[in-house]
Amino acid sequence: MTTLNGSDKFYSSIPVFRGFASLMDPALYSPLPDDWSIGVADIVESTRAIAQARYKAVNMAGAAVIAAVTNAFEGREFPFVFGGDGASFAVAPDDLERAREALAATAIWVKEDLDLMMRVALVPVAAARAKGLDVRVARFGPSPNLSYAMFSGGGLGWAEAAMKRGEFAVPMAPAGTQPDLSGLSCRFEEIPTVRGLILSILVLPAQGADDTAFRKVIEDIIALVERSPDSGRPVPPDGPPLRWPPAGVEFEARARRGGALFKRRAAVLAHTLFAYLIMRFGISVGGFVPKTYVRQVVENSDFRKYDDGLRMVLDCTPDLERKLTERLTAAASAGIARYGLHRQDAAMMTCFTPSALRSDHVHFIDGARGGYASAATALKAALA
Repeated sequence: MTTLNGSDKFYSSIPVFRGFASLMDPALYSPLPDDWSIGVADIVESTRAIAQARYKAVNMAGAAVIAAVTNAFEGREFPFVFGGDGASFAVAPDDLERAREALAATAIWVKEDLDLMMRVALVPVAAARAKGLDVRVARFGPSPNLSYAMFSGGGLGWAEAAMKRGEFAVPMAPAGTQPDLSGLSCRFEEIPTVRGLILSILVLPAQGADDTAFRKVIEDIIALVERSPDSGRPVPPDGPPLRWPPAGVEFEARARRGGALFKRRAAVLAHTLFAYLIMRFGISVGGFVPKTYVRQVVENSDFRKYDDGLRMVLDCTPDLERKLTERLTAAASAGIARYGLHRQDAAMMTCFTPSALRSDHVHFIDGARGGYASAATALKAALA
């Protein structure tokens, strides 16, 4: 039996909330303990990588952080958030060194196998609080199967900015170090829009904005989305398209440990062919039921979140996009919010499935043409 450590006790004690509309209720958020740290990672010059149409590589790098840390923690639950071109998480003191090793190994893997540069840092929560900010966490359950962490208080955003200034950096591991990325895959194809466009949304508070006014903006945006028949999750009820060979074969092969790359490619091709046939023909194998798994993929998809700002990927109509833009423009003009939007014709999914027999597999959604990273670029351009 595994003994609970500080991370397990704290995070598991936070109740899971189900209705996304109540996201901004301060009572849902619990302050992280003072001796915890914030892990942050992002891709340097992700805008350039996206301009080169390397969307899938950028998303794979961000998801790799979560996979590596989860595997380093032997599957124990901890608070994390996927940001498209990076990820953030919170870690208890007992797990700090394991997190540091996982981040260092992921950074060198991203450089050597994805040809991208990832910066990583571990920032003490106490350092954020010393700046008058906080790091509070809530647990949102998109389905009965699992929960995703939501962060508020401004500390996560400050930690990311500190990392970009070169503070609290975690050095890369030695060349050739391989993180444990077991369960990380991207076998599904791009998910085309049904309603007209896939909209990636990023909304942050303006400098010095009133908390109550910003909360109202976020609540208005969520209400517009949830009450409208013109939007929905970008994952269709029957799951994302699946073909063989999958577009992500190369990434999955590089994520595997051990052996020559051509052997890993061959193993992934064989494994994905077997999986494709099972899924295509609905064959139940050893307790794995394809129909159940696909339903869980849809329910578990992580297409909306809050990490000191609202992030959403929606399949919506141009009319709803116009209404959302009008509300956000008014908030920006009033000095309440900053926002970035990115329009594309498809979404994409990156999966972390340590066990297909469990229901808590996670599926990260981003826009298929730049997504969150391009929305962040649009936000910066608007400020400039």
